Amino acid sequence: MPEGRVARVTEVIAGSPVNFDEAIKVAFDRANKTLRNITGLKIVEMSVMCEAGQIQEYRVRAEVIFVLE
Repeated sequence: MPEGRVARVTEVIAGSPVNFDEAIKVAFDRANKTLRNITGLKIVEMSVMCEAGQIQEYRVRAEVIFVLE
């Protein structure tokens, strides 16, 4: 009988002054430095930090899904 796979989910929060797409890339790039076998990201929340009437940072909260070895 073939073995099944087991995945784990960990949460990260990342930000970028550019846009949400860049914040997602920052989250993935950082997670990819320490986690192996990443199979996907689920964006749980998107928000912005504002100051003086301007958006200062785009933020994402993401679940990183990776398969355990």
